[in-house]
Amino acid sequence: MKPVEGAMPRFGRFVVALFLLMACLLTIQVGAEPSRLQQVVPGRQLTFPHDLGAHQDFRIEWWYITGWLETGDSKPLGFQVTFFRYATDQHRENPSRFAAKYLIIAHLALSDPATGKLRHTEKSAREGFDLAYAKEGDTDVRLDGWSLVRDTDGQYQVDMQTNDFGLRLSLMPTQSVMLQGQDGFSRKGPEPGQASYYYSEPHLSVSGTVFRNAKPVDVRGRAWLDHEWSTTYLAPEADGWDWVGANLDDGSALMSFQIRRKGGGKVWAYAALRDRSGKMTFFDTDQVEFIPLRTWKSPQTRAEYPVAMQIRTGDIKWELTPLMDDQELDARQSTSAIYWEGAVTLKRNGESAGKGYLELTGYADPLAL
Repeated sequence: MKPVEGAMPRFGRFVVALFLLMACLLTIQVGAEPSRLQQVVPGRQLTFPHDLGAHQDFRIEWWYITGWLETGDSKPLGFQVTFFRYATDQHRENPSRFAAKYLIIAHLALSDPATGKLRHTEKSAREGFDLAYAKEGDTDVRLDGWSLVRDTDGQYQVDMQTNDFGLRLSLMPTQSVMLQGQDGFSRKGPEPGQASYYYSEPHLSVSGTVFRNAKPVDVRGRAWLDHEWSTTYLAPEADGWDWVGANLDDGSALMSFQIRRKGGGKVWAYAALRDRSGKMTFFDTDQVEFIPLRTWKSPQTRAEYPVAMQIRTGDIKWELTPLMDDQELDARQSTSAIYWEGAVTLKRNGESAGKGYLELTGYADPLAL
């Protein structure tokens, strides 16, 4: 979950001057040119492949992929790929090719136990000149040589490389789209406008290459894709969120989040569990609880994150253990956000259950550093 407008998740106090993606998530109202931006409302039917593409009439949108990989010598790696599209306050009808109507932002991260810390990088640019864009109709997002594209056979292609690390992966769906909330209408709070359109694609089969120190390594694994879009998002009393998406060993898929309240407690919470046959079980706010088991203090930012977590969904208890503690992502150069985004293993009622990713936002204050 990369919430924006009014959390990204992953989704956090962020700098508005850079259109801070995350700051937008904690904002209820957006003043400029409101008439061109649509609101998220229940009852809209998502259609595919059209809704796999961009939705330029909404303020914020993100395509978010996380997963576990394995090298040829059976060493684990975690990865995160995120592309954001953000509508600025420039009028869409502005004829100038230089008008910054949309921003495209991307994050790339690799969790490598061999180094004991997260490797990450980021980019941002205004949309235009075929160098940065998010196209409508199907998934096709690019930013200065980085790309996420869906082929006609449904397979996703990710190519994101830097001078010393990166990845080039193919991701093939093995299950149907998982609509979150009420047929894709995902509430993030008690007010009607606090919502997004949201679907997931769990259990993506992954193959390709990871580059470490510019050296290629063949990998295979499983991944999770989230796609959300919204115009307004969270209540003003929200202080951040905790989110998990997990591919379970029996073919099931779990997604759960809580929106934390300033001063303690929660504004909203939700969970969805889909079994291998496609049967969905939904859990309401009072059935979902996030309980920290252990914290880790970042030596870089001094923020403390509950990196080991117990999540209760109804009568099920999930225990999350990080692949490694240092999976903090400092994205101040693009979104001014600092958050923890990490590979985790899961136990279900004490038994090994699967692997996923945990996102923790709002624990670090970029303005205090």
